[in-house]
This record gives sequence, C-alpha cells and structure tokens, in this order.
Amino acid sequence: MIRSPELTRVSRTALRLLPLLCSLLPLQGALAAWAPKTPPLATPWTSQVSPANALPEYPRPQMVRSDWQNLNGEWQFASATAGQTPPFGQNLAESVLVPFPIESALSGIKRYHERMWYRRTFTVPAAWNGRRINLHFGAVDWQATVYVNRQLVGTHQGGFDGFSFDITGNLNGGTNEIIVGVYDPTEAGGQPVGKQRNNPSGIFYTAASGIWQTVWLEPTPSARITRLDMTPDVAGSALRLTVRGTGLSGQTVEAIAFNGTTQVGSATGSVDGEIRIPVPTPKLWSPESPFLYDLRVSLKSGATTVDQVTSYFGMRTVGLKLVAGALRPVLNGQFVFQIGTLDQGYWPDGIFTAPTDEALKFDIQKHKDLGYNLLRKHIKVEPQRWFYWADKLGILVWQDMPLMDLRTPSTAARAQFELELKEMIDEHRSSTSVIAWVVQNEGWGQYDQARLASLVKGWDPSRLVDNMSGINCCGAVDGGNGDLADWHVYVGPASPVPSATRAAVLGEFGGLGLRVAGHEWSPGNGFGYEMVANGAELTSRYVSLMTGLRNLMTKPGLSAAVYTEITDVENEANGMFTYDRAILKVDLNTVRAAHNDLIAASRQLNSMGPLPAGQYRSLQVTTPGFTHRYARHFESLGTTEAVTSASNGTLKQDATFKITVGLADAACYSFESRNFPGSYLRHSGSRIRRDARDGTALFDQDATFCARAGLDGSANISLESKNKPGAYLRHRNSELWVDALENTTSFRQDATWAIAAPWWQSTANVPSGNYQSFQVTSAGYTNRYLRHIDSVANTEVVDGASSATLKQDATFQLVPGLAESSCYSFESRNFPGHYLRHNSNRVRKDARDGSALFDQDATFCAHPGLSGTGVSFESFNFPGRYLRHFGGEVWTAAGYGGTWDSAAGFNADASWNIVGPWAP
Repeated sequence: MIRSPELTRVSRTALRLLPLLCSLLPLQGALAAWAPKTPPLATPWTSQVSPANALPEYPRPQMVRSDWQNLNGEWQFASATAGQTPPFGQNLAESVLVPFPIESALSGIKRYHERMWYRRTFTVPAAWNGRRINLHFGAVDWQATVYVNRQLVGTHQGGFDGFSFDITGNLNGGTNEIIVGVYDPTEAGGQPVGKQRNNPSGIFYTAASGIWQTVWLEPTPSARITRLDMTPDVAGSALRLTVRGTGLSGQTVEAIAFNGTTQVGSATGSVDGEIRIPVPTPKLWSPESPFLYDLRVSLKSGATTVDQVTSYFGMRTVGLKLVAGALRPVLNGQFVFQIGTLDQGYWPDGIFTAPTDEALKFDIQKHKDLGYNLLRKHIKVEPQRWFYWADKLGILVWQDMPLMDLRTPSTAARAQFELELKEMIDEHRSSTSVIAWVVQNEGWGQYDQARLASLVKGWDPSRLVDNMSGINCCGAVDGGNGDLADWHVYVGPASPVPSATRAAVLGEFGGLGLRVAGHEWSPGNGFGYEMVANGAELTSRYVSLMTGLRNLMTKPGLSAAVYTEITDVENEANGMFTYDRAILKVDLNTVRAAHNDLIAASRQLNSMGPLPAGQYRSLQVTTPGFTHRYARHFESLGTTEAVTSASNGTLKQDATFKITVGLADAACYSFESRNFPGSYLRHSGSRIRRDARDGTALFDQDATFCARAGLDGSANISLESKNKPGAYLRHRNSELWVDALENTTSFRQDATWAIAAPWWQSTANVPSGNYQSFQVTSAGYTNRYLRHIDSVANTEVVDGASSATLKQDATFQLVPGLAESSCYSFESRNFPGHYLRHNSNRVRKDARDGSALFDQDATFCAHPGLSGTGVSFESFNFPGRYLRHFGGEVWTAAGYGGTWDSAAGFNADASWNIVGPWAP
C-alpha cells in the first residue's frame, strides 16, 4: 500500500515522535537560549513557531523513506571571519532557530552577517546501525562548508538547491557535533540572489542568509536511490521514469504505479535507463482536477529489495498549439487562459522561510480561492513541500531562475548561474505543476538569451521555456529563442503579438496599490504602480483589467497574464493580501467571478478552429532556410517572396490576406486579398492564383482550404484543398501550388505554414500625405477635435471663428508610420518634424529624436472605428491600446469596459472622423 505524502510525516507513533525528540536534544552548554525577535509584522502563524516544532514535516514528498531525523530547531550561532578555524567543541554565543534565515525575526538573530558559524549536536538512533547515514540540507544561502566531528565532509555553493553528504565514516557512535560555516555576500558576490539586498528598498527586499530550509538525517543502504526523474507521456499512456542511484553493483529497478490502493501499471529496468510504466486511460491532472497517482520504486538485488521509496506523479501534457489564429500554450491539448499572480514567497517573520507548513500552503490555496489557475514563482525557488502543495491543490507554475544582480555578469558568475540553473531544473523536473521555466527577467544580469533558452529546452523538452520575461522592458533584447514572447506593462494591460514560434504572454502587469493601516511593513510608505483609495475601488479597477485581458486574448492573441502580486512585500503595497496575510483587500467573489468569466471565454476559443476568421494575417514559410518568405500574389499568381519591415507597401499588402469562413465550407477557410477585396487565393490546374470571386460553386470550392495539423509535426498548420482531398497548399521553386501529399520531409516542410501577424497592419484605408483634422465621434462632443497645446495632446472645440493657432494645432499630416509603413504617424502642421507619440500612455507632441523607441511610440495602425463609425488608431508597440480622449485629454488606453468606463463609451472615445483640415 502506498502512503500519501501527507502521511509521510511517518504514521507510526514512535517514528512521528522521533524528529521532535531529536530536535529537543540539549545544546552542549549554549550560552543563550533562543528567543524570537519582534518582526515588523507578525503573521497568523508567527506565534506557533518554537524550537519544538520548527517545520517538522517530512521535507521530500516525491522521494519518501520512512526513517528520518529532523535536525531543525535550536542551534548555536556566531559570526565568523574569513579563514577562521572552525569552533570545534566550543560553545557559541547565541542561539538561532533553524531553518529560518538569520535576517528574520524567527531566527532569533535578525541581522546580516557575511560569514557565520552554526553548531549543534545529535545522536544516531541505534536502530540505524549498519546503514549509511546521510546529512541533507534543503538549502543554505550561499556557500556552505560542513564539518562532522571536526572532519570536513563537504562544501556546496548555491542558495536555492538541496545537497547531501554521506557522513557514516565521520560518526563516533555517541554524541556527534555538526558545524556549518556559511559565506553569503548577497548581491556583492555576483551569484544568483533574486531580490535579496543588504540595503533593501523599493522592489528589492531583505536578504535571507544561512540555513533556510530543513536539515535532516536519513539512514539508507549502501546501494540506494538518489533521485527520480518523472515525465508523463499521455499519448503513450505511460510514465517515463529514470531512477538515479549510487553505490550500485548490478541492482535493478521495479516501479509500480497506483490509483489509491489499486495497481495501474508496473515495469522493471535499470538505474539511469528510462523505464516506461503503463498508465492505461490516464486520469489527467489540471487545476480543476489535480489528480495524482502514487508510485513505489524498489531497488533490487535479484528478488531482494535493497532500497525502496514512495512518490507520486500527475499525468498531463504541456505544449503550444494554434488556436483562433494565435499560437497559444495548451494544457492537455486545450487552451485555457492562464491568469495568476507574481508570487515572491517572502514572509515578514521568516523572510524566505514560511513560518509553518500551513503558511506555506496558504498562498497557493488563496490563489485557488480567488479563481487563479497560475502563479509565477518570482526569482526564488521554494522548498520541495511547496511544490507538493502546488501539485496537490492544482495550480500551474512558472518557475523563475533566481537572478544575479543588475550588473553584467563575469565569466565566473555566468558559470555559477548555469550550474544553479541546472540544479533547479533537476531538483523540480518531476513536479507536475511546473509548466514553464523562466530563465531571465528584465535584463537583470542578462547574457546569452538564445543560448540559455536552447540549453534549458535541451535539459527539459517537456516544458515551455520563457527565455526573457519582460523583453520590452529595461533595455532587454529579445534573444529569439524560447516558447513565449513576454512583456511587462504597468499598469497595463497590453500584449506582444504572438509569432509563428512564440505565444504572447504578459509576464507582469497591474500593481494596483492600497495601503491598509496596521498591516504595513513601513507604515504610510507602501507604494504601488497606481494607488487606489479603498477595497471597493481596488476591486472595480482590478475587474476592469480583467476585461482588458479578455479583449487582448482575442486581438492580438494574449494567452496568459501575471498580476503583481498576491501579497504586499515589504515596501510594496500592491498585493491582493496584506504582507501579513491578515487582510484580503478585494472582494473575493467579485474577483473570482471575473477570473471564471475570463477562463470560460478562453475555453470557447478551442471550438473556433486554428485560424482567426475575419482577421488579417500573413502566411509564413516554415521550411528551414526560407522562413523569411511569405505567400503573396503577384500579377494574379501565387508566389512566395522575402518580406521585411523595409519592403514596399505593395508587397506588404500582396502578402496580407483576410482569413474568411470558407466559401464552400464554413468549417474551412478562404483567403481574401488585402488590396483586392473580393479576390481570393484559389487553385486552377493545381496552380495557385488570385482571382475575383465569380459566383460559381467551382470557384468557391477551389478557394476553400481546410486547416490540418502541420505535416512537419510542428504547432503550425497545413492547408488541404477542399475539393482535392489529400492535396495541400505548398511552395515549390517560389511558386504556390496544390499538390498531392508526398511522404517526404521536404514536402511536409514546404506544405506547412505559420500564421503570422499581417505585414500590412492597418485594416482601414485612410488618406495619407495630406493635412487632416480628427473629429471626436462621442455623442455630444462632435464639435471637438484632436489638437496639441503646450506639447501635450487634448481635444478642444474648433469652429470657423477659432484662432489661426488653434486651427493649426488641430491639423496634422498623416504620413507612413515612422516605425512601420503600413501604419501611420501624425506630423504637426505648424511644427514640422514633430509628431504625436505616447509616453507612459499620455499622448504628446514631441520632436522626432531619431530613436527607435520614439518612432514606435509615434506609430499607430488604422482600423475601422471601434464604435462602428470613423477610424480607430491602435498603438504600434502596445497592441490593444488605442488613441482615445478622456476628460479633454488624449491617451492611449485599452478598452476595459469595466464599471468605471463602459465598453460603448470607450469605443466611441477611441473612434475618430477624418475631416478636411482646419489649417490647409
């Protein structure tokens, strides 16, 4: 029978009491007993912490053995100096509560030391005689040097991963002494630190030095299991298992999977070789149904079991798929919008270490209660019990790699970063909830983005890779690899455009701030990216952001969003909860309903098919070496040609098509020319042409193509002819044909297409090159026009009696977009070389400064008016945000449709009539 991980605290009475008894062993003459310091804020669990119950739970739920001894509790402590001889046999001056970092109040120290000593004694139970004794550390920040009975047993560098030493040969049979020397320079050392700082402020927080995860002893045989690597194979109805071990001499592995007490599959194999355990008709894990199987793994010498561990696993798939015209992440083959928060894992009493296991569970459970299905564990790695709760409660996890500080890293720092990156992935690769690895963030210590993305994908191809969260932020450069295009926008929301290889996600947004008196780290000083007055306003404003996400999900194709954040953290007051977890600032039911509505709307996209009927797109060649080419029409014939941002307008329009419901079959698609409305791609004698629809059934059949899974096995599509089944749209020799399928790699590549953003990005034609004025269309305000005054954009009443200056201020020349010629820029009539541009969402009139950012900020793509009249202008570099007037001012904003701003009102405010110029 397999025990569930909750029972792995050890069910037998004696073994349950053993860790507690050992933690109470007296220190040998400690000079000062442990006493907690007063934290700036206490949590509901602060008072529950004592030396008798310092995180007593079994620390490794995915590889459980029944015998263990918890070494958490009261240790001796002293500061240290470089090169100092370890204090063997000496009483240290202070007591520290392990495993709380020394900067925390719960540690009893509450101050930083760059170097420090820990000391305690222990005895090994007599029942363990004859077995190897292993000393485990969950995590020590940053460099640990470990001695047992005056002998060096090993060192370790890395603040976020576990390590172990076999100390059997160092034991004396009676009372044993452990001394741990720790060196932690925090950000001064160049190693991965996350948000720790010795002088915290703003978005950087108190450091967490020393031992901060459970320390424990475990007896094992000489030949033993050291790690389980588990990957679900849903399509193959199996679990892929690789067992790692040491001390081996020809042992074999037996693995048995259980659903409760019912055996579902078993397999045998060798250590380090992949074993496939059958899981017939697997029950799939998801946030809605987080079903977990139990697993028993035995190491055998012949028929004799030498070592045995129990574990668990979930069956689920993670990937990318074309859904409703955008490449999107899918779980178990279905798209569901991933909505979650930034979860930084900080505690006012324990800093990095949650005060209790219930506290550790709390944040995950509250995500679930609020209707979230995702959390992004932000540049911190939690203990393994946190991953167990994420797996069991059912939450999708993006796991960040803790970053170095903001400097350009040295060669040594890069090597250490990659070492710790690999350790993080190896330690948590079997966690069902983890669906994405986030490698770097906002350019902090940024280097080799593309190479690192490929490295991580090679280590773990079963998950998504986000090589740079915040590629639009802080000067970071998109490295071109990875599965996600990830923006950060405060307050937002906004979205990148999904590409042929990357889904669009919003890795950070929001940050709505609300201070709650009596629950602040620094009273009166907490900040957010936008402050609100009370919980009702916060709830309303938050719900409006959810409506914005829903709009962006449709266009340009946003698939996930991470709100900042689940709790306040030190000086940040932008949490859904206060830092002490005592106060939920929003109305739970209202927020949960908004999340449910967003998720329900996303599920409906799965039934719409892969392509976005009614929208403009371009068809990109996917054949290696030819991905710069796109389908186009030229003199009525279908061809492929290289298209770039510098291409002329005719070519861009020729390579842009409106995807429509299939002329001959509503379940399929037709492709209407952007610059020849009413003309479609069709095959004639197998050659693809662009011809005007002639009203015949044959034409409609020839112009209808059904979307199929990419013949090359990718997440892209192939287009099968409606009236020539088995024949596909393909390119050969730069020409477009419909050819019968050939079972060759080259044909499959040539007949696979990526649905890319349209090369001609404006969907409305507007007059350019001449001076125009832009009239407000909102009812009751149609006498107002767009103008600039004192370098900012406003609307103002303009009529024949207005001054010449006002008339000139209200006149602009629409010119090809400075950043994209298929869009437009607004050049001032009376300040040539000055353009309307957005800056922190406010629209200004500024002189062109030659920067790429200015040109992007000053470029707007034209679309039919959102209100059904006039024209709407969408920001080129912030899709989903439109030029709109509000209270006489002009901004770029997303169409929230929230309680404070109706959808109809927004749409009218973001629609403009183009009229003759006030100043010719």
